[in-house]
Amino acid sequence: MPRAVVLLSGGLDSYTAGAMARAEGFTLDALSILYGQRHALELEAARRVAHALGVERHLELPLDLRAIGGSSLTSDLPVPEGRDLSTAEIPSTYVPARNTIFLSLALGWAEVLGATDLVIGVNALDYSGYPDCRPEFVEAFERLANVATRAGVEGARFRIHTPLITMSKADIIRTGLSLGLDYGLTHSCYNPTPVGRACGRCDSCVLRAKGFAEAGVPDPALAR
Repeated sequence: MPRAVVLLSGGLDSYTAGAMARAEGFTLDALSILYGQRHALELEAARRVAHALGVERHLELPLDLRAIGGSSLTSDLPVPEGRDLSTAEIPSTYVPARNTIFLSLALGWAEVLGATDLVIGVNALDYSGYPDCRPEFVEAFERLANVATRAGVEGARFRIHTPLITMSKADIIRTGLSLGLDYGLTHSCYNPTPVGRACGRCDSCVLRAKGFAEAGVPDPALAR
């Protein structure tokens, strides 16, 4: 079976992307990054999700980006609430070069594992304000992967899989449910309460709630 490295955050997007890759016949290895994010509870969710996906390896890699800052997820800047999500404005929750860094780490690990497929749950509809969630970024990184690695210059061809990139949140949820996923395992909130409950007001919470409402199903995470 072909092997793929999936970037696993513990949110519903990466969970669904990993499950879609598994359904296509890939054996999965998961990479989760503890990058100093204020919503570090997602790493606990990533462990639950990795177990549910039956990954062969789950690498948890510490990489503290708080020293760089520049984001409300890695600093004391307030997490925005109640934003107009129809705008393409880049919000303060954008972490500078995050997906470039994460894909680079996944690429290095994939090369060691002998894998040429990487899976990332980026979405260009809900996160159109994030430059590293757009198709042109993914295409550029895939070209880079094939000229920046020993495997690439020796003839291997890396592919970046983005199965969710044009899907709505409701369609992502419907797809995951059709694959038997338990979204109660996931965590999405950018600014959870001290006891780990979702704030219900940040962009991620609003998008998640909208997705479940449009899919016509309750969010099982709210029952935790």
